Amino acid sequence: MNTQSWLALVRQQGVIAVVRSSQFKQGIQMAKAVAAGGIQLIEVTWNSDRAPDVIAHLRQELPDCWIGAGTLLTLAQQQQAIAAGAQFLFTPHVDVGMIKTAAEQEIPLVAGALSPTEIVQAWQAGAASVKVFPIEVMGGVAYIQALRAPLGNIPLIPTGGITIENTPAFLQAGAISVGLSSDLFPQAALLQANWDAIALRTQTLVQRVKSGKERCEF
Repeated sequence: MNTQSWLALVRQQGVIAVVRSSQFKQGIQMAKAVAAGGIQLIEVTWNSDRAPDVIAHLRQELPDCWIGAGTLLTLAQQQQAIAAGAQFLFTPHVDVGMIKTAAEQEIPLVAGALSPTEIVQAWQAGAASVKVFPIEVMGGVAYIQALRAPLGNIPLIPTGGITIENTPAFLQAGAISVGLSSDLFPQAALLQANWDAIALRTQTLVQRVKSGKERCEF
């Protein structure tokens, strides 16, 4: 998938579910729950239990979704994720070597950055888009708005403190998508294995994203 196709897909979806779990079976169920709720972009963090196996399993079980790998720190991890079937990649940092290697293999890589300097470095190196992390501690929506003025040509995906409630505000501020984890997967629901509750939360999020896009079209 080239960068333009990636950007079109991410803009159309507007939200990425981030699955992080210390239990293999739980990670699978978390992904299936958000898929049932309407999210098609699912990132499995590399520090999840048996992350490569989770990715490979989800590629088979959720053919209508795009399954990616996140929290990748090294080129070796990146190559393992691609071998497992990851369709997109997220890093928490800017690693020019990882960005260029992913581009050569036509796998979208979203590099994590915080400052304007880091964001520009990631984009110039060939990142498919840039993850702004952690967004909440940097001022949330206001920080995205501030970045958009000088860096409006760079597609930004904020993560870290995104909630169902504030997602529309981030998208309206100019983010092409957002990444959610903890707010989609409340601890109580995970402890009770209440996958229906997570699917319902996801449906609420997807509807808010859709409604926000419709308002922006007028």
